[in-house]
Amino acid sequence: MTRCVLVVDDEPDIRAVARLSLERVGGLRVIEASSGMEALDIVAASQPDAVLLDVMMPRVDGPTTYALLQADPRTRDIPVLLLTARADATERERWLAEGVRGVLAKPFDPMELPRLVSESLGWGP
Repeated sequence: MTRCVLVVDDEPDIRAVARLSLERVGGLRVIEASSGMEALDIVAASQPDAVLLDVMMPRVDGPTTYALLQADPRTRDIPVLLLTARADATERERWLAEGVRGVLAKPFDPMELPRLVSESLGWGP
């Protein structure tokens, strides 16, 4: 069974590159959401294997979306990876301590994204 990743980003170009990368290079199935609120609805309905979540989005940002996912018993066990332009060591440590499974830097290398996602989630090669 092919694993499914929900890619959440308010930038359509980022979602498109992530989709192509994860599907074509990584062999994963991808669902997209353009906002935190849309992501919450999709996660509850679809139960993806993981969420790749942009930190900086208008209205409901990544940290708020993550907190809401963690607060819901239906979604709290779905692993979340954050995608951020501010992926310094201090930020990484803080988010990992909060329970996210990984912090990936933007811009990302499309050829490396599937490997980084798989490694962060412990999905193997």
